[in-house]
Amino acid sequence: MLKLIIFDCDGVMFDSKFANQQYYNQLLARFNRPAMSTEELEHVHIHNVTDSIRHIFRHYRDQDLAEVNAYRMSLDYTPFLNHMRMEPDLIEFLERTKTRYKLAISTNRTNTMVPILQLFQLESYFEKVMTADNARRPKPAPDALLEILDYFDYQTDEAIYIGDSIIDREHSANCGMRLIGFRNPALAAEYHVTSFMEILRLPPFLESL
Repeated sequence: MLKLIIFDCDGVMFDSKFANQQYYNQLLARFNRPAMSTEELEHVHIHNVTDSIRHIFRHYRDQDLAEVNAYRMSLDYTPFLNHMRMEPDLIEFLERTKTRYKLAISTNRTNTMVPILQLFQLESYFEKVMTADNARRPKPAPDALLEILDYFDYQTDEAIYIGDSIIDREHSANCGMRLIGFRNPALAAEYHVTSFMEILRLPPFLESL
């Protein structure tokens, strides 16, 4: 029986593509590099920040990535939060599920996840939050999901992951967890939805009523 819902952040809880675009273009501009291409934007939207920086600076062999990362750590993320758009039915879904299920997050964000939860007043909903900072290995490795399962002492079939990218598919598949594909019908997933409230009508949720 389903006991635990685990959420990805970007592309699921929030439409954050424009925020990511502004953030990474700021890093590039700081070192006098041109803005990202469309391909690079798609890459950084689903990968962790270390991989993303390596990718967008891959053509600039003279660039010291340690310097880029040092600047990134000093950069205040707060202005970029204004570009994030929370899914309109997320709060309703959280309110409907918080007493019936345990709620957690597994994301490839790093030190920006907590400020996001604080700004949008979401902290109280999630008992466990795993990021690329506190997981032993970031997505698509299964480490974050396994730590969440261990924290709650649940089995894989008692949990479900909500994601929107191939990284999320690999992340969940690497530990045998079911995936709800969020607004990505082409993604290989056990279930597909276009909104949070649709999730309540999926078989695992109806079975746990």
